[in-house]
Amino acid sequence: MNSVYRSDEWTRRRFMERTATAFLGVGALGITSRGGAEGGGAGPVKGGGKAQRVIYLYMNGGMSQFETFYPKPGHENSGTTKAINTNVDGIQLAHLMPKMAKHGDKMAIIRSMISTTGAHESANYLMHTSYEQRATIRHPGIGAWALKFKNRLNVNLPGSVYVGGGSRINGGGGFFEPEYEPLAINDPNAGLRNSAIRGMNMETFDRRLKLSRDFDSEFHQRYDVKKLRAYTQMYDDAVRIMKSEDLKAFDLTKEDKEVRERYGNNPFGQGCLLARRLVDHDVRSVEVEFGGWDMHSNVFVSSPDRCGILDSAMSALIDDLTKSGKLADTLIVLTTEFGRTPKINQNAGRDHFPQAFCSVLVGGGIKGGVTYGKTDEAGDKIIENPVGVPQFNATVAHALGLPLDQILYSPSKRPFTVANKGVPVEALFV
Repeated sequence: MNSVYRSDEWTRRRFMERTATAFLGVGALGITSRGGAEGGGAGPVKGGGKAQRVIYLYMNGGMSQFETFYPKPGHENSGTTKAINTNVDGIQLAHLMPKMAKHGDKMAIIRSMISTTGAHESANYLMHTSYEQRATIRHPGIGAWALKFKNRLNVNLPGSVYVGGGSRINGGGGFFEPEYEPLAINDPNAGLRNSAIRGMNMETFDRRLKLSRDFDSEFHQRYDVKKLRAYTQMYDDAVRIMKSEDLKAFDLTKEDKEVRERYGNNPFGQGCLLARRLVDHDVRSVEVEFGGWDMHSNVFVSSPDRCGILDSAMSALIDDLTKSGKLADTLIVLTTEFGRTPKINQNAGRDHFPQAFCSVLVGGGIKGGVTYGKTDEAGDKIIENPVGVPQFNATVAHALGLPLDQILYSPSKRPFTVANKGVPVEALFV
């Protein structure tokens, strides 16, 4: 056997193992124990439940509310940022978001978000999970909760996908079984690597797979235990996935050049395009991360680039989901860990500001053309309808029809709920 063939065999094996870990929650080192549950059923919550899928756009670093969704025209805190009208009377965005201004009628802009921490790591974790960061436990994110209660929509694809370059994924499977971890894609342009059967035709592949099973049959009969059965099932599922036509969802080359350019020739833009393709193929949850928002200096120099990328990608995503009819049952969530200070610092930047910031919800049974909450003229403090992180996450969960009061137990028997007792903002629902 030549070295090239051995290399191909190894990458196929690695793909099957890694795919099955993401899809089934099994691996060579064992299986995480299942937590218990109590409470009501997993049916839709009154007033919610219209969203079947969620696309979670996370602005890592602390997106400025002033340069995006809550400008303060005429106040010195605005600096050089101006306000422009949207297609909804009375709602303005920063001038750096002209394409999103055309979608004012589809957005619910929460302008009174508040967090309990101003440190990146802990605030990021809180936003994704509704819980404070602990050394002894990892809490699940909204995608994992959605899969836990509602399962996969398409058995031939992962239920959850994360697109971004982060080495640590907050809001993953947490203490749930490994099958609820998202499948991580670092480069959306690269597709799903090592997923093709190479070096042999399908007939040869199936024959060798049968031979392997025959060799292992006596061992499986002798040790018929849950972990071993799950590990065997891992390969069966991985093979089915490798043969599935649905894997084309990961291939952005199937899109026209014009479409790809609309989203933007950058990782976030192409990540949003990948997210659209995945929800078109009924992936339950997709997160796309976009960093570079920690602007302690030169905020008015850095913001046009970041905002331009976000503006193009998110508006293209809304356009396409609207045209396909998918926006009605797909929830787009745009959020960040905290905002930026109203006062411009000595380095022409804005510092961390958890006291007031913005998040946006689109589609999935959410009212469009509305704002919720308000800060004072300077943007220093919330004067109307503060929304804490658990309340925001409860609103997302409510849209997805998740049972907010159902308790699931971690392996250590500690009780948890999807949004840590948060109450949804029901005024945002149709």
